[in-house]
Amino acid sequence: MTNSNWTASTSPQQQNLRALAEKTLINNDLGGYTVPTHGLYPFQWNWDSAITALGWMQFDEQRAWQELEILFSGQWPDGMVPHILFHKDSDSYFPGPVVWGADKPIKSTSISQPPVVGSVMKIMLEQAKDPHFAREKATTLFNKLVDYHLWWYQQRDPEETGLVVTYHPWESGMDNSPAWDDALQAVPCVTWSYERRDTKHVDSAQRPHKSEYDRFLYLVDFFKQHQFDSKRIFAQCPYKMNDIGIIAILHRASKDLLIMSEMLQMQDERTEYIAKRMEVTQQAISALWCEKDHYFYSRNVLTNQLVAVKTSAGLLSLYAGFASATQKTSLNKTSIEWLQASQFSLASTHPSASCYEPQRYWRGPIWLHINWMIALGLEESGYQDTAKSIQNDSRELIKLAGFYEYFNPETGAGCGGKDFSWTAAIAMHWLL
Repeated sequence: MTNSNWTASTSPQQQNLRALAEKTLINNDLGGYTVPTHGLYPFQWNWDSAITALGWMQFDEQRAWQELEILFSGQWPDGMVPHILFHKDSDSYFPGPVVWGADKPIKSTSISQPPVVGSVMKIMLEQAKDPHFAREKATTLFNKLVDYHLWWYQQRDPEETGLVVTYHPWESGMDNSPAWDDALQAVPCVTWSYERRDTKHVDSAQRPHKSEYDRFLYLVDFFKQHQFDSKRIFAQCPYKMNDIGIIAILHRASKDLLIMSEMLQMQDERTEYIAKRMEVTQQAISALWCEKDHYFYSRNVLTNQLVAVKTSAGLLSLYAGFASATQKTSLNKTSIEWLQASQFSLASTHPSASCYEPQRYWRGPIWLHINWMIALGLEESGYQDTAKSIQNDSRELIKLAGFYEYFNPETGAGCGGKDFSWTAAIAMHWLL
């Protein structure tokens, strides 16, 4: 998407924001990997690092590829790339490596996160100023990326339904989304006491509730008690979700993986297998479409019920390329109405929903990396004006508040962590 509406008269502000964005990444660099922000998130997060690499690409391509190399250094033998890598000890975050109990090959969590890294790698390869260097790095990482996608298709959809399953709200990246509320009620609470660290860094009104954390931690214990065995967890996990967000991001990333396989001349039977699994997903995705609401929802696998809460994850169906022509029209109409429902956009939960909370993490606030993906999907679907509106609002937010973790859609105020890496990175990649 172009930035032609950023006029010359505002270029000094643009230059200042870009310089501040670069400084944000440099200050959050811990020697080859980037923390989202100090204190609140002192480790390497999976999809944060992938998005952050897009920012590094704007001024240090070698460092951008190093970000991905270190991320894949924590890949499990079965192909999973964990959602957090605990490279160094820190007492400012809970739950840490002792609670998770996973150590293969680096101390980590035992779940993953939205696999946007494949799409990021393709962008880095295509936009490289040093194509030879980028091709060399992409070639080195490509088989690891294939292993990661195979893990999703084989370990998280062993019955080949076409719709991968997630086992933890944290895995979705949208931790306390209201789409998970009902499913979480079936998860017991932990019986041991614990001390959260997140609310020492951020106002508790902007973070998930304790009742959610009790269940988040039960699931962490569940994985550990089942020795991280994929078959046992698939059979017995009390939380199983077809998350439209992850399904969409995986599908888009698999498309990009296949394009890279041609660019790098690395097609083989494994990439052919991924292509076949993508076909199954494309056929199965209609199960997540609600004809009554004209919207894509996530589905509770254990009850086989769609979760009829309009969250921004459903709009990622455009980013994935799932929607038919009729569905695209409906989703664009919904997007326009959504944009008009709050002062800034795009709220992560539709402002008309009873569960909407404009400053509580994933229950309402705006996240710029999600805005970027939704806008890209809208633009590719032919709705440039809607996409531009989202981009313009996103730009206004960083002009108003700077590089916060997320933003209040009613006031534009920054929420969560300050000096946030992926917000700075998306600003450089998309807005500046």
